[in-house]
Amino acid sequence: MDSEEILKALNIRYVDLRFVLKFPEACEVPEDKVSALRGGMGQMLLRQNCIRDQKCENCDFEDECLVRRMMYAKYEKDFQPAFASRGDSNGYLIECENKEEYFGAGEQLEFHLVLFGKVIVYFTQFLQAFYMLGQAGLGKEHARYEIVWVEDEMGERIVDGTQVDLRRLCVCRIREYAERRVNQLKKKDRKNMLVFQTPTSIKHEGKFIRQFSAEALLRSLTRRIYCLDLFEALEGTEKLLLDDDLPEIVFQKNVLAEITRYSSTQDEKMKLRGIKGKVRFDELADELLLLFAAGEKLHIGKNTSFGFGKYIIL
Repeated sequence: MDSEEILKALNIRYVDLRFVLKFPEACEVPEDKVSALRGGMGQMLLRQNCIRDQKCENCDFEDECLVRRMMYAKYEKDFQPAFASRGDSNGYLIECENKEEYFGAGEQLEFHLVLFGKVIVYFTQFLQAFYMLGQAGLGKEHARYEIVWVEDEMGERIVDGTQVDLRRLCVCRIREYAERRVNQLKKKDRKNMLVFQTPTSIKHEGKFIRQFSAEALLRSLTRRIYCLDLFEALEGTEKLLLDDDLPEIVFQKNVLAEITRYSSTQDEKMKLRGIKGKVRFDELADELLLLFAAGEKLHIGKNTSFGFGKYIIL
């Protein structure tokens, strides 16, 4: 696996959109805002698009369903991986680091919506869903908000209040982000450390990991890239193969973490589990640094649409 192969696999389109919300009144919101935002977004998408009373199990429009195409992986016929499940969410993820539960009148909340590949064309539908969610209210206390603005990774303001200018939207490639990050990291006194900021759920050799290993992390990352390559229907897509000589972990610290969310589809509370912490390698070859840099934007493991698997390189 060389840098050229990796860059070819990272030719994945994405947009990283920063939403800024304002609460007009004092309110209470969930600590886990990603789950609340994702769940509320899904409900609003169904409310504005579903013609079958949100009864997905026996829907005769499943193949044509806009919500399914937006929220769950919809591979082209010849690009369906054998291991992909019906409920995979490859096309987007939500990030929000704010854990505050109480906001005063006029205070703001930021979150990121990252869209990948074909899902980018549905940006206006996602935006409309978040406008609707602001009117319906976020979380069980129905905290209402207004969208102040939305800007892309380059700082271009795509949305300003109710004004939308899609001409400003910059569609980037993961390879560009990864190369940029590698250049930044090479100029610093790098620690070769990954710091996992959200729970990370990785299944390796049939079991969910309780501590980090180089093989588990890299296999999860290459699988994530492979799935997005297939999702993009990139010609000549092949899964990146790891070399036998993997980096050695010289230090790690981790804790089990979980979030509880309510699934309106299954009408029950669900626990999503993973591990958080940090892991340090003895060294990282340029090729592996490039891979891990891409993973900063992509996230790794399961439940990435809930913000799981987010890390930064130090």
